[in-house]
Amino acid sequence: MRSSRSLFHTVAFSTLLAAASLATSAAHAADKITIMVGGYEKQIYLPAKLAESLGYFKDEGLDVELLNEAAGVDAENQLLAGAVQGVVGFYDHCVDLQAKGKFVESIVQFSQAPGEVEMVSSKHPDIKSPADFKGKSLGVTGLGSSTNFLTLFMASKAGLKPGDVVTVPVGAGGTFIAAMQQDQIQAGMTTEPTISRMIKTGEASVLVDMRTVESTRKALGGTYPAASLYMEASWVDAHKEEAQKLANAFVKTLRYINTHSAAEIADKMPKDFYVGDKDGYIKALDDGKGMFTSDGVMPEDGPKTVLAVLSEFSKNVKGKQIDLSKTYTTEFVKNVK
Repeated sequence: MRSSRSLFHTVAFSTLLAAASLATSAAHAADKITIMVGGYEKQIYLPAKLAESLGYFKDEGLDVELLNEAAGVDAENQLLAGAVQGVVGFYDHCVDLQAKGKFVESIVQFSQAPGEVEMVSSKHPDIKSPADFKGKSLGVTGLGSSTNFLTLFMASKAGLKPGDVVTVPVGAGGTFIAAMQQDQIQAGMTTEPTISRMIKTGEASVLVDMRTVESTRKALGGTYPAASLYMEASWVDAHKEEAQKLANAFVKTLRYINTHSAAEIADKMPKDFYVGDKDGYIKALDDGKGMFTSDGVMPEDGPKTVLAVLSEFSKNVKGKQIDLSKTYTTEFVKNVK
């Protein structure tokens, strides 16, 4: 009798241990992953909110929280501080950070073109090309941001020297528009839906368009991989299961973008993203959705173009040896079924 009772307690204890272990595993699997987006209302970062709206994170058993941050350079800082696990931002941060001894990698490459446009205020019809930037104030999202480096690169290609232009951090959306209306900037780099809003009011026009692969090659001399999901390499190595699930969700989202109309995609987005003009939002998306990859794979020639831009204008990267193979991985996107 005593033996049976002992056996019963042993089995019961083992069952409790197994249950506790399963509960711990479940809790671990459901740990929140926080991703900061460099302005999730921007169409260049559309896959973030779209993946959430389509329920693809939940389908993978992920608890993902998206946080909004207007400038990519600030999102990068949040990642390094450990406040977030991932960033939806420009791939070039991965290159820039390696120069500082920080290893960050793009695990899903959303786009193969920046989706950015250099706009010129209608008050300054004298600006007909980047060569006319001399002595002008040019709007960028933030100093040290991707838009800052791209702006300086375009000015340099046009023959201007450092100091010929001033870049002014004005953010995006309403703050960008206000800066141009008040003539704080005479030209500036921004994305949809801000582009369409300013064209519609006649306050600005497009000078340099980098919303397609072809126009990006013309402006920059090559493919420029931009929007991506990037994470610290150490986190990815320690959380391969979660990284794979994130890749699954985002690659399925990219496939959705490539197989659905702009109108169908717009219907899945928050209404305030339209800024009161759904038709304009749809047209802008229709014109620009070709920037997105269909599979999340890094364009083969892209990293070299990014390095060329940063080597000229990032004080961190200039003169440094960068191992581009450590700035991105295709391990997870190539496993997506």
